[in-house]
Amino acid sequence: MRDPLPVRIVMAIKAYYRAPVPSFLDDDVERILGVLTSAHHHALEESQRWAWLEQLPILKTAFAGHPDGWVFLELYIPRMGKRVDAALIARNIVFLIEFKVGAKEHSLHALDQVQDYALDLKNFHEGSHDVPIVPILVSTKAESKPLQELRFADDLVAFAVGTNRDDLGPLIDFVCARRIFPAWNIELWMTRGYKPTPSIVEAAEVLYRTHSVTEISRSDAGAINLRETNTSVSTVIDRSRLEKSKSICFVTGVPGSGKTLAGLDLATRRSLEHVEEHAVFLSGNDPLVEVLREALTRDKAKREGISKKEAEREVRSFIQNIRHFRDEYVGNDSIPTEKVVVFDEAQRAWTREQAASFMQRKRGQANFDMSEPEFLLSVMNRHADWCTVVCLIGGGQEINTGEAGISEWISALEVRFPSWEVYVSPRIVLPEYGYQGDIDVFLASPRVHKDERLHLAVSMRSFRAESLSEFVGYLIDNRSDDARTTYEVIHKDYPIFLTRDLGSARNWLRSHARGTERFGLVASSGALRLRPEGIFVKADIEPANWFLNSSSDVRSSYYLEDVASEFVVQGLELDWAGVCWDGDFHHKGTGWACQSFKGTKWQSVSVESRRLYLKNAYRVLLTRARQGMVLFVPRGSTADRTRSPCFYDGTFEYLRNCGIPALD
Repeated sequence: MRDPLPVRIVMAIKAYYRAPVPSFLDDDVERILGVLTSAHHHALEESQRWAWLEQLPILKTAFAGHPDGWVFLELYIPRMGKRVDAALIARNIVFLIEFKVGAKEHSLHALDQVQDYALDLKNFHEGSHDVPIVPILVSTKAESKPLQELRFADDLVAFAVGTNRDDLGPLIDFVCARRIFPAWNIELWMTRGYKPTPSIVEAAEVLYRTHSVTEISRSDAGAINLRETNTSVSTVIDRSRLEKSKSICFVTGVPGSGKTLAGLDLATRRSLEHVEEHAVFLSGNDPLVEVLREALTRDKAKREGISKKEAEREVRSFIQNIRHFRDEYVGNDSIPTEKVVVFDEAQRAWTREQAASFMQRKRGQANFDMSEPEFLLSVMNRHADWCTVVCLIGGGQEINTGEAGISEWISALEVRFPSWEVYVSPRIVLPEYGYQGDIDVFLASPRVHKDERLHLAVSMRSFRAESLSEFVGYLIDNRSDDARTTYEVIHKDYPIFLTRDLGSARNWLRSHARGTERFGLVASSGALRLRPEGIFVKADIEPANWFLNSSSDVRSSYYLEDVASEFVVQGLELDWAGVCWDGDFHHKGTGWACQSFKGTKWQSVSVESRRLYLKNAYRVLLTRARQGMVLFVPRGSTADRTRSPCFYDGTFEYLRNCGIPALD
């Protein structure tokens, strides 16, 4: 029997078992089973052992005609936290094989599963970016069907195909004979790095399940930036504890750079390593909290076999709503147990006027006279010794009335908390972070420490185009020449198209998404005149169902019926997005015009803060997609003054001037 791969090669690809095909064919089934069992770190269920015993003879027969190939059993897929049953590399093709032992049909769920494995390998394993991948579902008792030519997408990932135990070998032989692909180095492929980029839902599930991001971490510039940011914040916390001082960190970041992931990771690690700190992650983003809690609840209930209600009780303490934290300390002098508090989207905290109005209307607190940042800092200031507040701040993310940006935080620190040590990203001086005052005076204070590591500069949401946020910034800022130049850099990896037809937009989304890649329609909350197009932004949607439910559920984003506004999608993401554009933010040829629809007509928006909210709403919508998007700009109607073509034609032409091509 030939020896497996020499130990000298460092494996980036992880599998329970790996060997050249001849070694695999010569290897005894019981010995292979022993290797698999030894590598399986969890309790081995009898059903898993039985499945391996069923699969191994099938694989030996199917692989016999490929003596130059390599075999991998239980190949790990890091981002998904799962393993594909088998992989074969033969004739310069990677075959990913998933078994459903005893199944008579190829279920859509199972086909999606193996398709997802292939897409994950293609997108996140450096060695697989340019190699062909064929996902195969083996339903062992399915009926035989004539072999047909496989369809490959442009990225060389074939569309998943189903077969049975007897036809697996002929299918592999058929594909190898019909397609000839350029040669590549298999041993080099096995050593190439894995750069998984999880969605925030996937990342939260891994963090909650394992208290670690090791299995979903990357090693590129964006991930290094993320690790350095958390290390820097942890150093501040440790210093505050040692010196018995109070401190605050302002962490800035471009859209999609991982601010929420950084906050979740920080709170999780501090809770695990320093239990006495009672670190907590707080967010005022209700849809984000709802979606993450529901995802974690479903995952926990399924994994542990407990009721959803029981799982939810434990999950609620992991991610909390900032409003509940605030209300717990209104009208009393209680000292919080938390020494470390992470505030997600801190730029959305309320101004004095907004907080006072809400507290009077909803909580009966007529004498409440503080901004939300001031009150939250006052609560943490009740500690006699030390505490640390971490504010995660997105640039250009304020989207609602009364959201203060960073101004109220800094004002509170200057007026009420002069003894607090302040650590800031130098990027906080940029206009998109919304400070209304002389920031240089504040930064000149000896208690303010600037640290470049507190800025997350690389978008990891759009893993195919790290410059997406830069492109969107130029587009929103009316810099079409710069936008066009940036588009030329990103469009090959990150497709963006224009259309005047909503049906074309829907077809584009459906044709680009594969497996369980999520797609959906998004629109501004002020896009009220899209209703004649069948887009009703006032219709309530349930964020958890829209973001988490399967393609068989009419409430899910997949149905392309319900549209999500900037309030629903901020902090969350889709793989593919259809951005629906209305006249509330339209281009007049020289610049953007802002409107609000009241009663029966559009009214010009002249208040600068409201214009900023509208601008930021479209910034949020345009940065939700991880892999690509289509922009739908209606034609309008000369018979309807509320949908005059002048509200749409200028926008369409401006977007084309930014380099975005039209579908039709």
